[in-house]
Amino acid sequence: MIQGVLFDLDGTLADTAPDLAYALNALLLRYDREPLTLERLRPQASHGARGLIEEGFGSKPGDVYFEELREQFLALYMENLCRKTALFTGIPELLDHLDTHKIPWGIVTNKLTRFTDPLVERLGLMDRASCVVSGDSYAKPKPFPDPLLGAAQEMELAPQTLIYVGDDERDMQAARAAGMPGIVARYGYLGSGRPPEQWNAQAMIDTPIGLISYLNHVH
Repeated sequence: MIQGVLFDLDGTLADTAPDLAYALNALLLRYDREPLTLERLRPQASHGARGLIEEGFGSKPGDVYFEELREQFLALYMENLCRKTALFTGIPELLDHLDTHKIPWGIVTNKLTRFTDPLVERLGLMDRASCVVSGDSYAKPKPFPDPLLGAAQEMELAPQTLIYVGDDERDMQAARAAGMPGIVARYGYLGSGRPPEQWNAQAMIDTPIGLISYLNHVH
């Protein structure tokens, strides 16, 4: 029986792509490069700085300028953390439903704490979430199970009684490794890798409200 829900942040709870794209384009302009469209950058938003810098500059971790670009990007993003970021349509109603039915929920993201906490605060979720776990909260981030297992411990619930909702394949990998059913948020970013049908998820939802139907079904 499902006793709680864990959510990824970027691309699952909140549409952060506009502000991530804004920061990358500001960096591209700094180097006299053409800005890229939100449509092109959107799939990379769940991959954070790594995915966006690779898309914008063709630079990967280990490349000579990658760390310098990453630090500049993160500084620009911190300055523009919540310009246009907002909860996805249907998320407020979904969270209200969970609260009304006394189903605890938490957030597990690979975003660093220095970005996660102020963003979650500005979205009005900090006092409502049972736990907020960031990419640097544990030694190994997703796709390792450590953050999800840590969240379960913080919520005082057995991992198998939680579900994890995310929009990236590593979310499903982390959920499987933690012994939790993984639910794909098809309305999210989904990346540019394998299609979500190949992620071995427990289920897929096309809208946040679809999770209510899923919970009603499994209960």
